[in-house]
Amino acid sequence: MANAEFTDKVKIVIKAGDGGDGMNSFKAFKGKPACGPDGGDGGKGGDVYFVGDKDMTDLFSFRFTSKFFAEDGERGGSNKCFGRGGKDTFIKVPLGTLVRDVETGRLICDVFEDGETVLVAKGGNGGKGNVRFTTARRHAPNFAQKGEKVKPHEIILEMKVIADVGLVGFPNVGKSTLLSKISAAKPKIANYHFTTLSPNLGVVRYYEKSFVAADIPGLIEGAAQGAGLGHDFLRHIERTRMLCHVVDISGCEGRDPIEDFQKINAELKEYSEVLAGLPQVVVCNKCDVFGAEDNLKAFKKKYGRKYKILPITAVTGEGTRELIEKLLEVLDTLPPVEPIRPEEEFTYAGEGDLNFEIFQDEDGVYVVVGGLVDMLCRNVVLSNPDSMQYFQKVLRLRGVIKELSKMGCKEGDTVSIGDVEFDFVL
Repeated sequence: MANAEFTDKVKIVIKAGDGGDGMNSFKAFKGKPACGPDGGDGGKGGDVYFVGDKDMTDLFSFRFTSKFFAEDGERGGSNKCFGRGGKDTFIKVPLGTLVRDVETGRLICDVFEDGETVLVAKGGNGGKGNVRFTTARRHAPNFAQKGEKVKPHEIILEMKVIADVGLVGFPNVGKSTLLSKISAAKPKIANYHFTTLSPNLGVVRYYEKSFVAADIPGLIEGAAQGAGLGHDFLRHIERTRMLCHVVDISGCEGRDPIEDFQKINAELKEYSEVLAGLPQVVVCNKCDVFGAEDNLKAFKKKYGRKYKILPITAVTGEGTRELIEKLLEVLDTLPPVEPIRPEEEFTYAGEGDLNFEIFQDEDGVYVVVGGLVDMLCRNVVLSNPDSMQYFQKVLRLRGVIKELSKMGCKEGDTVSIGDVEFDFVL
C-alpha cells in the first residue's frame, strides 16, 4: 500500500454459500397420515467469482468492504420440492490482480483481461431429501442429508500493472512529464521528489500502432530491500515487456547520471534477474539544461555500445517522436504480455475428499478424522436405525474398520468418529 489514495495489496475474506439441508417429510392425506416419503433436496450454495474490470485502477474499494459471502442454498421442501440455489457473488478487481491463498501462499489465479470471470470458491452441494434414500428394502427412510458446509478463506489480492513499457529512474528525472507528452495520461507533475505515489498508465498511439506505458514511482538506492517505495512498486514493472530508463542527464541536482543509471540497474538486478534482463532503451532527459551536453557525451562513451541512448527534452517534447518510434521497433520483436499461470488449477470447494486419518489419544480412544468424517456427520442421524446401518456400511466400504484392526484396535475398544463414540466390533 502506497498511500491513502492508492492501494495495490489487500487481504479479504471470501466464503461460498452452504448447501441447503434436504427435507425429511412424508405425504399425508386425510385418513392416511403417512403415505410415503416426499422430502426434496436442498439448494446448492452460491459460488464466488472474481471478475476483471478495466475501469478499476486499484484496490482502494476493498478497504471499506473486506468480507464477501455468497448466499446459502435453501432447505428442500415437501412434495419433492427442491430448495432454491444461493446467489453467486461476483467480486470486481483491476486487471492484473493476483489472487493468493493467505495460509499457503499459493497462486489461485491472475485476473488478466477485462470481463474475465474466474471461479474461486464453489458453493456447497444441497443435502438429499429423504425420498432419495428409498430402496427396495427401505420404503420409508426417516432421515435426510444435511447440506454441504464450506469454510471461509482469507485471500490476498495483489495488483501488478499490465503494461508494455515501464518508465524507471530516480525521483524527479522527468518520467511523469515524459508520459504526459507521449500519451493522453495526466499524471501529477511537480519539481520535488516522490510526486508520483502510484503507477500511472498511458496509451501511446502512433498512427495505427499503440502500446501501454507505465510511469513507475521513482526508485532509490536500497529499493530492492524495501527502502523508499521499493517493494511497493518494483512488482509493477515485473509484467512489462521492456524498460525505458529515464536519466537526468543535466545533473542539475548535483547527481551523477552515470552513477544513477548504475544504481537503478543494480536495484533491478537484486530484486529480480528477470527485470534486469528486460530490454532497455535509455532516455537522457533535460538536454536543454546547461551542462547536459558534456554529460551526454560521457554517458554515450560509456554505454553507447550496449544501449540505445536517446536525448530528449520532455518539457518541450523534443526527441519524443524518435523515442516512440524506437520503443515500437523494440516491442515488435518481443512476445506479448502473458498472465501468470498457477502451478495447478485450484478452486476452494466443500468437504470434497473422503480421506481419513486415525490416531489414538491419551485415553486410548481411537479417533478418526478427515473428509470422510465430515461427510458422515452430515449424513447420519444417530437416532435412526437405517441411518446408523448406512454409517456402518460406509465404514467398512471405505476401509476404516480394516485400518482400525491394523492399528491394533480390539473388540470393546472405544472409537470416536465425529460426535459418535462406539465400542469396536469386528
